[in-house]
Amino acid sequence: MNRRKFLQLSGMGGVILSLPLSNLLIGCNDKQVHSKEYRRLTYDLLKDWCDGMIDVQVINPSDPKVHGMLNCPSCSIVHTRLMDAVYPFLYMAKASGDSKYLHAGIALMEWGDNVSRQDGAWTNELKPNSWDGITVFGAIALAEALHYHGDLLDEDRRKKWMGRLAAAASFVYKKFPKVDATNINYGATTMYALNLIGRILDNSQYIQRSRKLAAEITHFFTEENAFLLGEIKPSARQLSKKGLPGIDLGYNVEESLNSIVLYALHENDEELLSLVNKSLNTHLEFMLPDGGWDNGWGTRMYKWSYWGSRTCDGIQPAFGMMAHYNPALGTAAFKNTELLKQCTNNGLLHGGPHYISRGIKPCVHHTFAHAKPLATMLDHWEHLPKINKKIPLPREIADGLKYYKEIDTSLFARGDWRGTITAYDAEYYHKKGLRYHATGGALSLLYHNKVGLLCTASMAIYKMVEVYNQQPASGEDIALTPRVETYKDDVWYTNILDLEAKFNSSDRNSIIEYSSNAQLKSDARKVVEGTAADFKLNYHCSEEQFEIIISTEQEVLEKTAFVLPIVSPNDEKVRQISSHEIAISKAKGLVKITSSVPLEIKEMSDSRTFNMVPGVEAVPIMAYFTETGKEVKISIAIQ
Repeated sequence: MNRRKFLQLSGMGGVILSLPLSNLLIGCNDKQVHSKEYRRLTYDLLKDWCDGMIDVQVINPSDPKVHGMLNCPSCSIVHTRLMDAVYPFLYMAKASGDSKYLHAGIALMEWGDNVSRQDGAWTNELKPNSWDGITVFGAIALAEALHYHGDLLDEDRRKKWMGRLAAAASFVYKKFPKVDATNINYGATTMYALNLIGRILDNSQYIQRSRKLAAEITHFFTEENAFLLGEIKPSARQLSKKGLPGIDLGYNVEESLNSIVLYALHENDEELLSLVNKSLNTHLEFMLPDGGWDNGWGTRMYKWSYWGSRTCDGIQPAFGMMAHYNPALGTAAFKNTELLKQCTNNGLLHGGPHYISRGIKPCVHHTFAHAKPLATMLDHWEHLPKINKKIPLPREIADGLKYYKEIDTSLFARGDWRGTITAYDAEYYHKKGLRYHATGGALSLLYHNKVGLLCTASMAIYKMVEVYNQQPASGEDIALTPRVETYKDDVWYTNILDLEAKFNSSDRNSIIEYSSNAQLKSDARKVVEGTAADFKLNYHCSEEQFEIIISTEQEVLEKTAFVLPIVSPNDEKVRQISSHEIAISKAKGLVKITSSVPLEIKEMSDSRTFNMVPGVEAVPIMAYFTETGKEVKISIAIQ
C-alpha cells in the first residue's frame, strides 16, 4: 500500500458495520474539547506502548517461526497471545497515519500461524496441546481490529482475517458452553466475544448464546456487595471452609467487568448495567488514592501488580464508559492510566512501581494486553461520558471501617491512614498448593495520603503458578506481608499461612481497633510445636499514628519476630535513630517506626528486598520477642 493511499484510509471512519455500542453512552457533542486531558494521556501512552512493542518485534520475513513475534525482555519464553496487539496497532496506524503500525500488526497476525490449530484455536504455548481458552481474547482483539480498522487492509488479507475470526469464534462457541465452564473471566469474555462477533458475522446463534451467558452470569454476583465471584478452581462455584466464594479483584476489574459492560452496552441491557454498576462501585472502594489496587487478598493475587493484573486488559472501558453513572468511576480510569504511565519505561509497561528503580526488565505481556483497552476507549471517544479527576475516589475521602463478609476482609480509614485487614480463606486451587494470598488476620495493606504506600501483601511464598504468565523472582524471596514468624527445625511458621484466623473490629473514641487471633503455621498448615503458637494481633489506628500490638500467653521458646516490611525504593534514606527507632525519609514526609523492643533490619545482600507481587522494594524491619517478654508494640508515624 502506498503512503498516499494509506493516509486517505487513515482519515476515514473505518467502520465496517454499525453496532449499537454507543446507545447507552452519554457523551459530549463537541468531541474536540471532551475530556481533552485524559484523551491526550490515553493517546500518548498507547503510542508509546506501540512504539515500544515495535522496538522488540522480530522482523525476518524469511523465517516465519519468528517473523512478527515480540521478544520479551525479561522472559525466556514466547508469549503467544501477542496477536492481541493487532487491534492497538491498527488503531494507531489510522490515528497517526504512519504505516509502520499497520505493518507491525500484519506481522503479528502472520506470526500467529505458529500457534493456530485446525479447530480454530490459538494456544498459550508453542505446544499444540497447551491451554487454548485464550482464543477468546485473541478473537475479541481481531474482531475489534476488523470492525474499526479493517479498511486499512487489502481485500485478500481482510477476507483471510475474517475467515480466521470465524474459525476462532466457532472454537470459542464450543469451548465455553456455559458461563462457569472454567474461571468466570472466560465466561464473561466469551459473552462479549460472541455478541461482538455474532454481529460482525451476522450469526444469530452466537448472539443467542451470548444472551444465555449473560443471564447466567447475573447469578455470580454476591448478594450484599455485588462482587463478581468465580476465580477459583476446580469450580467457579467452589466455597472455602468458611463458606466464602473465590473472588479476585484484579481479574474482575481488568477483564470480566470490562466484558460485561461492553456486552450490556451492545445489548442496551439496562438491568445488567445497573447490576454491574453496583459491582464497579464495590470494587472501586479498593482503589487507592494514587490509582493502585488493593488486591493482596485476591485468589489470583500471584498475578497482582499494583496497577492491576499482569495478563488482563485494564480497567479503562468498564470504569470510563460507566462514568455517567458515577463520575468517580471516571476518576479511577484516569488515575489508573496515570499510574500505568508512571510504570512505563522505554515504551513498555513494567510489572510494578519499583521495577524501573530496581532494574527489573519488563515482561512484554503487560504491554500488549493493556494496550487493547486504550484503543477501545479512543475508538469510542465521541460517545464517552466526561472523564476527569474532579470527583474523589471513595478511599480518598473515607473515614471509619467497612467489613466485606464475602472476603472476610475489612477496610479502614482515619485521618490520612488507609489500610486493610484480612482473614480470607478461599484458595485459588488448594489441591495444587496455590494458596498464598494474604490471610491470617494480617495487615495486607497500609497507605498514607502524604507519603503513599507503606505496607503491602505479597505471596507468602513466591511461586510460578503460571509459568508463562509470571516472571521469575529476582533475588531472595522475602514476603512483604507484615507478620509474626518463627523457624523450628528449619521450617517456617507464620500467621499469614493460617486460614482459620479470625478478627473483630470497632471504631470508638476516634480510634479504629482490630483484634486478630491466629496461629503460626507452616506451608503444610501444621501448627508449630514446642514454642508459642497462638498470637493476638491488635491494630490501632488514630489520626496521629498506626500501632501494632502482638502478644501471646504462651512461652516463646524459639526465636520469634514480628516482621514489618516498609515499602521503600532504594533511593530513600534509612536511618537507625536508636535501637528502638528507625526512620525512612520519603519525598513528602518522614516515616518513623518505634518499638517496645529493639528493631533491626533483616540481613540481606542488598539494601532492599524486592518482591514481584506487587512489584515493590521494601525494608524488612524485625522486632524480636525477648526471652521474658510476651508482647511487642510497634508504632508508625508520619512527620
